[in-house]
Amino acid sequence: MNNIIIIVPTLNEKENIKILFDKLIATKIAFDLLIIDDHSIDGSQEAIKELNKKNQNVNYIFRPKKMGIGSAHKEGFIWSYKKKYKTIITMDADGTHDTKYIQNLIDGLKNFDIVTTNRFLEKNLLEGWPLLRIFLTTLRHLTISLLLSIPYDSSGAFRCFNCNRVKLFDLVLAKDNSYSYFWESIFLLHKKKYRIGQVPVKLPYRKIGSSKMSMKDIFFSIYYLIIVFIKKILGKYKFK
Repeated sequence: MNNIIIIVPTLNEKENIKILFDKLIATKIAFDLLIIDDHSIDGSQEAIKELNKKNQNVNYIFRPKKMGIGSAHKEGFIWSYKKKYKTIITMDADGTHDTKYIQNLIDGLKNFDIVTTNRFLEKNLLEGWPLLRIFLTTLRHLTISLLLSIPYDSSGAFRCFNCNRVKLFDLVLAKDNSYSYFWESIFLLHKKKYRIGQVPVKLPYRKIGSSKMSMKDIFFSIYYLIIVFIKKILGKYKFK
């Protein structure tokens, strides 16, 4: 068993799974991989099993239905803490999280408890994105930062955690099990005074497959953000 575990949730990412694994191997970093699949129907699970047969550092959890990407992260954290890994990295399977930044995330743990990526620390980090997507993503970032008073790119999943410093309870405390998990969890971790560092990353636009975020997810995220903001203002949001 290696000291580093990389958690990757999947849902119909057959074409990206092997590509991502090869890129992870190319980093020369000693890691174990945990893939959490939410009942893919495109052959992803067969591809994951094939990786598992050929590589002893590949682990997987197959779930019976789509249970949410936030829920997948929580399950991955629980599994990883039980196995006593020292470092956890979380990332997407869609090819937008460049593995070249992983060493930067790990190195950042020398000074921080958590290191997250940020697409807004430098100019042109969303180069190649459609203008509408750049506008919406930037608007979401600014809105969340303003309402929750946090300085992070809080909707991204590309993060690194020192398991000796960050409590498992705090990683699974966020109530949302879908996409809002990311900003809610970083909001909680910030409030709990963890030292959170940031690494600027260039995020390419997805080339293979399609986004799993639906309009329902988007509208719920807006609604849930408003609810959390109101509870924060009223002092009713629970941090324990």
